[in-house]
Amino acid sequence: MSFWDSILSIVNATGNALAGVVEAIRTLFEGDPETRRKVAFSVAMIALSAKMAKADGIVTEAEVSAFRDIFKFPDDQAQNVARLYNLARQDVAGYEAYAEKMASLCVSCEQNCPVLEDIVEGLFHIATADGALHEKELAFLTRVAEIFRMKEERFEEIMARHVHVAGVDPYKVLGVSPKDDFAIIRKRYRVLVSENHPDILVARGVPEEFHAIANDRMAALNAAYEAIEKERRAA
Repeated sequence: MSFWDSILSIVNATGNALAGVVEAIRTLFEGDPETRRKVAFSVAMIALSAKMAKADGIVTEAEVSAFRDIFKFPDDQAQNVARLYNLARQDVAGYEAYAEKMASLCVSCEQNCPVLEDIVEGLFHIATADGALHEKELAFLTRVAEIFRMKEERFEEIMARHVHVAGVDPYKVLGVSPKDDFAIIRKRYRVLVSENHPDILVARGVPEEFHAIANDRMAALNAAYEAIEKERRAA
């Protein structure tokens, strides 16, 4: 039996999709924290993206494609993934209740839990796939970040990598100020690169299938740093 089968069996037994999913993750993998993190990340991306689609009211082909870009699963599990997605959309419990339950799985962090940040990044990737971030989607993402205890400046960094209203602000992407010395900016850039190395992502429970998120993130960080470096040289 796959972990998807196990999770769905508990969900069906409890009759509460969201509470059942989180409790299944907590109990099935209690002695295996690494697997629990990976499963929690996978399930959170499915359930919260379903809730985001419900909040927005529209699911575009581009968003579906983006979801498949970052979430690849065995063909024989497609039906289970679809069932979980539909359960999350139909569940009367709001997304806030589910986000709070997911946050409870990241008890080791006071703020800016890396796994929860990866979830927010993935949701931004899906939400902006159609070339725009709608007002309801932004409200959804902002509230999820608050529940995840993410600092406002960190949320703005993530948003800057995905939302380009008036062009990309490279300083916001790196979370630095135009007034900062270039040495400080370079140090910040190197820290961000090291934090998002594939080996680090694996260590914090991000499944390999989700590394498309990391690739997009690294591309944004590199582009921002190069833009600032070019600007400073020309000054």
